[in-house]
This record gives sequence, C-alpha cells and structure tokens, in this order.
Amino acid sequence: MKKISVITINYNDKVGLEKTIKSVLDQTATNFEFVIIDGKSTDGSTKIIENYKSKIDYWISEKDSGVYNAMNKGIKNAEGEFVIFMNSGDVFNNKNVLTDVTKYLTPNFDIYYGDNYKIKADGKRKKTYPSQLSFSFFYNSSINHQSTFIRKDLFEKHFYYNENYKIVSDWEFFIYTICKINVPYKYLPITICDYDFTGISSLAKYQHIAQYEKMTTIKKFFPLFENDYKQLAEVNSKRIQQILHIRNHKIAWKILKIFTSIIQLFLPKFKQDNQ
Repeated sequence: MKKISVITINYNDKVGLEKTIKSVLDQTATNFEFVIIDGKSTDGSTKIIENYKSKIDYWISEKDSGVYNAMNKGIKNAEGEFVIFMNSGDVFNNKNVLTDVTKYLTPNFDIYYGDNYKIKADGKRKKTYPSQLSFSFFYNSSINHQSTFIRKDLFEKHFYYNENYKIVSDWEFFIYTICKINVPYKYLPITICDYDFTGISSLAKYQHIAQYEKMTTIKKFFPLFENDYKQLAEVNSKRIQQILHIRNHKIAWKILKIFTSIIQLFLPKFKQDNQ
C-alpha cells in the first residue's frame, strides 16, 4: 500500500490543473499515488491529463454533482493510507514536502496538518496553525484539506464529505472527528502548500451559506452548544468588531464611552445575570 494518495479534482481549469500536476510530479518522494477526478471538463483539461497519464495512477472524467461529490470519488478510488487534496491551482510549497511529511506518518495519529500560503490576486499570506485544536478554534477557522493528511479509514469509519453542502463539508468532517470523536491528530511544523484562495468559500457574498451549513452541523452533532454558537456569532458580528477596533484608539474610545453613558441615562437599569 502506498503511504499517501494525492487527490486532485478539476472542472474546466486546465491551466490550474497542469500547474498542480507539475507540482505533484515534481515531488522527490516515490511512495505515493496520484489520483485525478475531472468533472467532464470541456476546456481541454482531459488533453492535459492525457499528456501525463503514464505518471498518473488513476483518473476519470465524468459528470459529478459538485466539489464534494468529486472529492468523495477521489477518496473511494484512492489506495493510500493517507489522503491529501491538492486541487486544480494548488501546489506543494516545495518538491520535498511529501518526503518530509512521510517521516512523521505513524499509526499513532489519524490527522496530520501543517501550514500553508493563501494565494490571492494581490499577493500571498502565510497561514500557521496551533498545535492544540479546540472547539473555539473551529468556530472561527479550520485546518485546510490542502495542507492536511487524513487517514483514509476515517471516512470509512465515520462518514464521507457531506454532498448536500457547498462550502463547509471539510470543516464539518474535521470538527466532528477532532472535537466529537477525539481522533488523535498532530501538527507538523512544515509549510505544505500554496493554495488558490479565490474559490467560493473565500467570497464574502457566500458567507451566509457557510454560516447556515455550520449551524446545521452544530445542531446535528453538538446540539448543547447551539445557543452558545449563536451568541458567539453575535459577538463576532461586524458591529462588535468595529467597537473593538475603536477601543484600540484612546480618543475615539473615550468619546464612545461618553456617548454610551449618555444613552444609558434614558434606559432601564442594566441587571447582570450571574446565575
């Protein structure tokens, strides 16, 4: 059995696809397999795959119902002990990533995650992660599938990606396995990839979909935290963030406190519930 399966999904992104293929094939490691799932692209992507097919272990080009359906196909056709998704446009940070990571992969942990660079049109930003994960971490963030190695058995033991979701199925999988099931995980002090941060999940206009899907997951797996999650959402609202920003400026904060004191003169006395 190969140690790692690198899975790439693609739909009508032949430029990004070839970029990813070259990055994967440039790896110095040899104990990995390469799987490509194409959604029956019409832009010439399959010709790109054909050009490299002798170095690709498995590939298909057929219609799918969405990104997570394609990712699940990749998992089910992978034969590696661990899987990582490097989708069209994503690249490994350097040619030794898989060689360096393989040294860490043992039976002791089911999820290994490292750092990454988020690539946008105006530049790139490094994203680092804590060595200890928590429920509060997953409220505001997540580990990314482009920089995470997941034991394939986890999908078979628990569930595959939720194909009813458009944005947060990987987040749901991670918060369930790590915070609910407590699977063993390990942070790797390695920069795994440079990934394309221009997809649907990064666009503000789709954040309401992400929040709805996250709340659905909380209700399903963490019902006791539903109200807490809603309160956290309020605390994290744009208006509260603006107030916290004002607090960093002494004069503006002083003015805000004065106006708040005046407004409170016209309101019923505030009673704090300490029970």
